[in-house]
Amino acid sequence: MSDSNPSAASHRDAARRRALSLPVQMLLGLSAGVALGALWPSVGGALQPIGTAFIEAIKMVVIPLIFSAVTLGIYKMGQDIRQLGRVSLVAFGWFFFASFLAILIGVVLDRIFQPGVGAGLTPTGKLPPNLMLSVDWAKYFVDLIPSNVVAAMAGQKVLPTIVFSVLFGLALASMGERSRPIVNTLEALLGAMFTLTKWIVGLAPLAVFAIMAWIFATQGAQTLFALARLIGVLYLGLFILVCIFWAVLLAIGENPLTVTRKVLEPVLLGFTTRSSEVSLPVHMEKLEAMGVPNRTVSIVLPLGYSFNLDGAAMYMALAVTFLAEAYGITLSWSSLATILLTTWIASKGLANVPSGSLVALATVLTAIGLPVEAIAIIAGVDAFMDMGRTAINVYGNTVAVLLVQKFGGVVDDRAPDDGSTGMIAQGQAAQ
Repeated sequence: MSDSNPSAASHRDAARRRALSLPVQMLLGLSAGVALGALWPSVGGALQPIGTAFIEAIKMVVIPLIFSAVTLGIYKMGQDIRQLGRVSLVAFGWFFFASFLAILIGVVLDRIFQPGVGAGLTPTGKLPPNLMLSVDWAKYFVDLIPSNVVAAMAGQKVLPTIVFSVLFGLALASMGERSRPIVNTLEALLGAMFTLTKWIVGLAPLAVFAIMAWIFATQGAQTLFALARLIGVLYLGLFILVCIFWAVLLAIGENPLTVTRKVLEPVLLGFTTRSSEVSLPVHMEKLEAMGVPNRTVSIVLPLGYSFNLDGAAMYMALAVTFLAEAYGITLSWSSLATILLTTWIASKGLANVPSGSLVALATVLTAIGLPVEAIAIIAGVDAFMDMGRTAINVYGNTVAVLLVQKFGGVVDDRAPDDGSTGMIAQGQAAQ
């Protein structure tokens, strides 16, 4: 017998959908993957290709998304250079402050708990081949200007792509109405990338299940327990950082719980895949759906994913101090100050350097006289720490975008008559 009350049926269907929302499905997949990897490692280890395919599919849309989003964001602000300057000032001011705070928390927690004292650890992982021991900063800055932008995009080089997109957006803004055909094409490209992302992310619960099963099957509990103190201190520091982020959100009039709930999907994606890039398209979508102007999201978020890696900054500070203690080296206050300053500088903008986090970590180790081979001591459990620091990288960039929305002076130029926000909301309405 058919339901005589279509309204009641639709309410029941909506309730079922809410009960199995994508973040809930991802959490279920995460739990099931951990259980499978721990109980049947042979099965869990074989699931790696599923997770790899999902990550590659997301990366497929990242460069076109960054190019179209940043270009359009700069184009929309191009007529008001003062506003663009204000947005950049607020964004980079927060980037450097938040990273310094994260590093400081890491150093202080190490001084309190000293997880590496008496560890007597032996290497549990392997160093990547040909790992750079330091960064050639002159070459780094030259490489920001792509001689071949197509090659830079094909090589998934984010920062050169951003530099070209900024210049291209400013050029379009200076052309007036003549740029309208290109702008329309870029808007269509951006909408298509978000739609493609939505299709891919629909498979996220399965991918999360496979990734977690593989991690726990291949890393093993013994390695995890061997460095449990370091992992525990890191997650304590990340929790403290989240509490600070919540206080900042309260100070600017945002509800921390509401914000957390709305960005839970990209945070979980970052946690399970250990890749900020994978969460970028979904993160942009969620922030626009929260009412943040497209021009703000399009500029601040891609920059934040290169320059505002708070979780990674804290990890580097803790890893260096932990390794020093494991080697039996007593760190003086001058050594701690060196770690603080070197980590702060090295953590900025290394997204276009291969093995960026390890390069930054190697740079800091070299600065205080520790052997770079020490990285191999914690390499065996790096995956477990990488999950937490990547999730905080994502959440920290949420705070950065909302701060710029509050103090950057950006006004959304779309009509709010139907409550929709941005191209994402328009695409959802069309569906």
